[in-house]
Formats: sequence, C-alpha cells, structure tokens
Amino acid sequence: MKRLVWLVPVLVVAGVVAYAGLNRPAPATSVAPALKTVTITKGTLTATETVDGTLGFGDPVTVNGRLPGIVTGLPAEGSTVRRNEVLYRADGRPVVLFYAAAPFYRALKPGDEGEDVRAFEANLAALGYKGFTADDSFTGATSDAVRDWQSDLGLPETGTVELGRIVVAPDAVRVGELKAHLGDNAAGPILQWTGSTRLVTVQLDVTEQRLAAVGADATVKLPDDREVPGKIAAIGAVATASVRNNRTEVTVDVTVTVADQEKLGTYDAAPVTVTLVSQQRPDVLIVPVGALVALAEGGYGLQVVDGGTTRTVAVSTGLFASGRVEVSGPGLTAGLTVGVAG
Repeated sequence: MKRLVWLVPVLVVAGVVAYAGLNRPAPATSVAPALKTVTITKGTLTATETVDGTLGFGDPVTVNGRLPGIVTGLPAEGSTVRRNEVLYRADGRPVVLFYAAAPFYRALKPGDEGEDVRAFEANLAALGYKGFTADDSFTGATSDAVRDWQSDLGLPETGTVELGRIVVAPDAVRVGELKAHLGDNAAGPILQWTGSTRLVTVQLDVTEQRLAAVGADATVKLPDDREVPGKIAAIGAVATASVRNNRTEVTVDVTVTVADQEKLGTYDAAPVTVTLVSQQRPDVLIVPVGALVALAEGGYGLQVVDGGTTRTVAVSTGLFASGRVEVSGPGLTAGLTVGVAG
C-alpha cells in the first residue's frame, strides 16, 4: 500500500491510499463529502515573466543645422512635424522634413544618381509633384519639379536642392528639447526629435533574451495599473554593460509597440512593467496545481471522480504556469472531474 499527498502551493496534506505501480489504477473508493472538484480543461497554457520598462517616444536625435545664417523660427516642444512641414527656419527660409532612412549628404542637382536621389524623388512624388520618374537619377524633369516645390515653399527657384534644406526621419517626428534660440547661429545644434508614437523600451538582461522574439505579444502595465496589449517590434543587436548596485549588468534594448495609443492615456513618459511570454503550450490538458497528488512511489497523480467514487490516475506533468499545470496520461481527457485541495 502507498500513501498519496495533495500537492498544494503552501501545505502538503495527507491523502488517500493507492496501489504501487504508476500504471495500475487504484480501486474505486467513496468520495469524501468535503472533497472539492474541478474539470480538466484543454487549451493553451502560457508562462510569463515581468520586467521593467520605460514608456516614452524613443531615443532623441539631434538636428544640426547645415545652412549658414541665423535661426529665425523654431517649433514648439512636443509638437508633431510631418513630411514637407517646416521644422525650423534659417534666415526666414524653411528647413523641412522628408521621410528617408539615411540623411542627404550632398546638394542634389541634374546628373546626380544614387539612393539619396531615389529617396528625394520618392518624397516629391508622395507630395503630388509630377512630370518626372521617381528613380535614382536626377534629371531635367526632376529639376522642373524641384522648382515647383521651391516655389510652394517660398524658396528661390534654382532647380537644385541645397544641403541642409531638408532634414530626414523615418516618419513624422515629435519635437523634443530645443537646443537653439532665436538669433543663434543656424550652423549648429537646433533641436532634438523623437518618433511621434509612444513605445516602451525594455533593457533586457542578455541571460533573459529567450523571453523576447520579434512579433511576440507583450502586456504593458501602466502606473495606474491599467494593462495595455503590445507587441515586440525590435530587439537590439548591441549589448550594453552598466553597473548597478555594484553588479555589472549586460542588457539589450527591446522595443515594444502599442497599436492603440489611446489606451496609454495622457502619459508621455512613465515607468511601466512589461509581461513577456517565456513559454507557451497549445492544445494541452490543464488542471490547477492543487489537483495534483504526490505518489509515494514517485511522480504525481490525479483523483478522478466518477459519480460517488474516486480513483487515482498517475499523470505526467509538463509546463507549470499561473497556478496551473499541463498534464497527460492514459485515459485523461478534457471534461473529466478531478479532486482538488480545498
């Protein structure tokens, strides 16, 4: 004869008696009146871990003016600037924003070719200017479209694009800290910008990188305890070492995006916690951990309740998560009623 004990989170309680041998069912016995029961369910079991994060607009980028002259116009901090809108003014003339992956490094004129030309012409086409082919060649037709663009901005109609007349960013930007004042030299630091969409940055310890996969779901908990769904959008390729509490930590930046920005409320910046999925087991049988009984001969079992009787069934356990456990074994199916520690 072998002894069973219920497996509960805090207390281990003496249980019922079972025969030796994991695959031999115990004889049916009457169910104790106080025995609580649950039903075996089938579904997805998910294990999660919580890490600290920071809500904000991402790392700031500094705009350095490349045009001679004096700063005569600046945007408001916190304002949003979109394609072809004025970012600042030098000598009364606008410096505008275009969308591109890399900055323009030269003045653009007829005869030039390259990826910077392609990016510039793509922006002109997106703004509705016509009469040229948006490719990597700056032609006479491109120059005509540039004159139209310059006329609309109130610039001299030269047909060439000055270096520094355009600031590039991947998308619309949010103006951060102003670095210059009206009247300052325009050839210097002007302002900082960030992305215009709030996101969460997590400095994830490299030993926990298993928690992060691009496209995986994440849950962001705000300071007011509201939870907002998000997704991992990027994982940094460069690890950074820092010293905290006399201990060196090596981390990578993980970016979590939030599709529904309204759910973030009025927070522009805040400390948050982020719940990441560490493991997930789909289409498995699940019971509360308290339904497990420890078998004296080793392993775990369940007390299957059938009418007014109960029998012990040995089981194999898989993932433990959030007070529940994955179980499997001969004869186990969803819908079976099992005892659980009360």
